[in-house]
Amino acid sequence: MDNNQNKIEIAANGPILVHGTIEIKHSNGTVETKEKMVALCRCGASTTKPYCDGTHRKIDFKG
Repeated sequence: MDNNQNKIEIAANGPILVHGTIEIKHSNGTVETKEKMVALCRCGASTTKPYCDGTHRKIDFKG
């Protein structure tokens, strides 16, 4: 993958994987930058939203 290219991957029964340099703006206005890859919650049950904490495995998320 080219370093200047971003890529989004939907993991089977898991998170949204975003590859590249990503700027995330939270609802409270804070901004953080993630390098290389970030896993975003898709099941809605993560305790670290917007990030995935693996809870999708515990709740048997299908999606």
